[in-house]
Amino acid sequence: MTRLFEPAAYGPQGPCFWADTVPPQSWPQLESGQSRDVAVIGGGFTGLNAALRLSQAGVSVTVLEAEHAGWGASGRNGGFCCLGGSKAPDALLRNRFGPDAPLQWAKAEMAAVDHVGTLIDRHRWDVDRHSQGETLLAHKPRAFERLKTEVEDIAKTYGVVPDIHTAQDLQDRGLGGPWQGGMTLPIGFALNPRKYHTGLAQAAQDAGATLYAHSPATGLQREGGRWHIETSRGRVTADTVILATNGYSHEDMPPWLRARTLPAQSCVIVTRPLTKAEQQAAGWWSAQMAYDTRFLLHYFRLLPDGRFLFGMRGGLRATPAAQARLSCRIRRNFARMFPAWAQVEITHEWSGLVCLMRNLVPFVGAIPDQTGLFAAMGYHGNGVAMGSYAGRLVADTILGTTVEGPDWLSTPPPRFPLGRYRRLLLAPAYLGAEALDL
Repeated sequence: MTRLFEPAAYGPQGPCFWADTVPPQSWPQLESGQSRDVAVIGGGFTGLNAALRLSQAGVSVTVLEAEHAGWGASGRNGGFCCLGGSKAPDALLRNRFGPDAPLQWAKAEMAAVDHVGTLIDRHRWDVDRHSQGETLLAHKPRAFERLKTEVEDIAKTYGVVPDIHTAQDLQDRGLGGPWQGGMTLPIGFALNPRKYHTGLAQAAQDAGATLYAHSPATGLQREGGRWHIETSRGRVTADTVILATNGYSHEDMPPWLRARTLPAQSCVIVTRPLTKAEQQAAGWWSAQMAYDTRFLLHYFRLLPDGRFLFGMRGGLRATPAAQARLSCRIRRNFARMFPAWAQVEITHEWSGLVCLMRNLVPFVGAIPDQTGLFAAMGYHGNGVAMGSYAGRLVADTILGTTVEGPDWLSTPPPRFPLGRYRRLLLAPAYLGAEALDL
C-alpha cells in the first residue's frame, strides 16, 4: 500500500486539543473473520454516518479504522460545521453539470449543515455548540467591496440575507483585527469535533454497527461475488464496501483510486485560555467562527473555555524540517493578525490532511465497473457538514432510497496529472494564491 505524503503526515495526531476533551473510545481490534452486509473502510464522520444510517435500516455493518477512533481528519479539524465542500465556482458547475447545478449544490450545503444539527439535537449530544453562522472577514478593501456585491446573489441562492459589517461594526461585535469589513451568513455553527465523533460512534454502535480500531485494511479483493478485506489480524467478507478514507486514502486500494485525490495539509494552533482583559486587548471576544478572504485562508474562533483556535492551509511536505517551517509560519501569521496575543502561550499544535479533487467537487457514489464498491470523499477542507452528509447519501444509495443530493456527485472524478508526483501541483498554486492575497 502506498500513500502520497511522507509517513509523518499519517502519524500520531500530536498535541491535538480535541483529544484532551473526551475519554478515549475503546473500539476493539479485529482479530477474527466475519461476514457482513456492508464493510466501511474509514471510521470518521463519513464512515460513521454511513454506518449509522445503514444499521438503522437493519443492515449489518462493520467499520474498520486503521488507527484509534478519531485519529484522522474527523478528530483534527477546526470544528466548523458550515457551508462548503466544493471549490468549484458557479460558472464551472453550470458548465459541467447544467444550469441548475449551483442551486443544487447550495441546497446540498444547507442540507449538510441541517443534517449534523438534527443529529446533535435528536441524540442530545453535548458538542460545545456555538456561533450563529459564520463571519467572513475582508483582509483588504477590494475584498470588502466584493463581499458587498455578493449579498443579493447569496440571498437568492441560500434564502437568507447576510449581514454586512463595517470595520467599526466588527470591533463593536468583538471581532476586532486588521479587517476592512465583513459579512455574516447565518448558516452553520461551531462544535467540538471529537465530541461529535464520539456521539456518532455511540449511536452507530447502539444501532447495531460493529466498530474496530487499529484494524487497517491491507487488502481488498472481490471473489465469489463478495468483497474480502484483509486487516493486520482479521478478515471481513461483505456484499458491499464503502471507502470513506478521504485525504488518508491509499493510492492502490483499489487501483481505481490512484491519483484521483490530492491531499493537502492544514494546521491548527490553540492558545491557553485567554482572560477577559486579554480578549478586550485584542478586540476579540465574540463566539463567532470566522475566516478571512485570503485564497490561502485563515480560520479561527474563540472556544467556550476562552482558548483561541487559529488554523491555516499550506505545507507541501511532512518532513521534520518542513513541519518546523510550517509551525513558524502559522505562529507568525497569528501574531501578525492578533498582535496583542503574540506572547500568549500556544498549548496545542497539530496538522491534518484535507482532500482535493481535480473536478473540485466531492465524489459520492459507486466506483465504476466494481460491483458493490462505493466511495464518499473529497470535501476540500469542509468535511464536518459535507463529509457527514456524504456518509448519509452513500448509505441511501446502497439502500436504494431517495437520494437528496445532486446526482452529479456520483460523477467519477478524473485523475490528477503527474501521478505520484502530483504534490508538485500545489507549489505553483500556493505561490499564485499568496500573490493574489497581497
